[in-house]
Amino acid sequence: MFKALQALLKKPQTIIGIVTALMFQVIFSVIWMTAYSGVNDRASELTIAIVNEDGARAEELTSRLAASLPFHTVLTLSPEQAAGQLEQRDLHMILQIPSGFTEQLSTPGAKAAINYTINEANPVTIKSIMQGAAANITSSVNSQAAAQGTQAILIQSGTPAEQAAAAAGSLISKVEGTTTSLHPVNGMNNQMVPMMVVLASFVGSMIMGLNLQVATGMLSTAYSRWKLFGARFFINIGSALAVSLLGSSLIVALGGQTQQGFLAFWLFQALFVATFMFFSQIFLIAFGAAGSLFNIIMLSLQLVSSGAMVPRELLSGFYRFIGDVLPATYAVKGVLSVQLGGPGAQSAAGSLVLVLAVAIGVSALITLLKKAPSPVEAPAASASPSAAVQSV
Repeated sequence: MFKALQALLKKPQTIIGIVTALMFQVIFSVIWMTAYSGVNDRASELTIAIVNEDGARAEELTSRLAASLPFHTVLTLSPEQAAGQLEQRDLHMILQIPSGFTEQLSTPGAKAAINYTINEANPVTIKSIMQGAAANITSSVNSQAAAQGTQAILIQSGTPAEQAAAAAGSLISKVEGTTTSLHPVNGMNNQMVPMMVVLASFVGSMIMGLNLQVATGMLSTAYSRWKLFGARFFINIGSALAVSLLGSSLIVALGGQTQQGFLAFWLFQALFVATFMFFSQIFLIAFGAAGSLFNIIMLSLQLVSSGAMVPRELLSGFYRFIGDVLPATYAVKGVLSVQLGGPGAQSAAGSLVLVLAVAIGVSALITLLKKAPSPVEAPAASASPSAAVQSV
């Protein structure tokens, strides 16, 4: 056993495997800890529109809410403008004070409602943050209304204490909140689809690319580098179509939403899977198996900067810039649209096509510049397997 241990430790593959496991820990720890540092302090980067339809009577409440909320607030939008920006994901929630709100506050027995609208076709944290904010706003306005009502009643002369207490109790639930969801999500499983498909697609592309690189190296003396490059191109395209078809079919079969239809979901997934394959192969063509280290870095960077888990608005400027140039950001944006609804799939697809074209061009340039062994005749079909291996 000791000799077997020594023999294994002398193999480069064993050392590479150990180093890879160590680097996963280093890379993910450094990137994730720095990317998510200070996220809670950037709540002001999220935007809420306060739409006041009650006129001058609710201006004081509107101003008080805008000053107290930890988010960036917009007060100048019409209901139509706010709805359009929420659809585009430029807003994260609409807080609407309806007409007659102030009058209902002063009417005994009546309740005033604040209306909230949330676009659920967003990272899962957006929904939870905004739902929590809506509950806190309603509670705060309720407390203010109760205090004001109680004070007014106690000022009245000759009111018995029992009646004043009963009146105050009736004001505790004077304000209620109603929440409307734009593009509602059917379950947590659907909310996590963007992160899942990005993670599965890029990791699969990394592993497939590494194996293709090994196979290409084995055949490098039998075929020219351009023939191998062309063969690799068609393998990537065909595999992207097949892999995405299987993935999309499984998601739909297991209850996944496809707001824009299965065909759009499948073809968009095929586009970003192909982009991942060509993007990850750049480092493998340039550095061989050592390129896997760069792909591990790219994996971690894309998971934190794409907006699949944490909204990009809450990240630092550096990680937002990183997300702008990496393909996973546009994959997440497009999946949110074709799966859950809303615009953005066309622009995301255009960005992915651009990244795909650049990745193919860079890969071709590296192939051109790298020194390749002189091609020889391909092994004869009648040669024995051992002879074929030796010739390779």
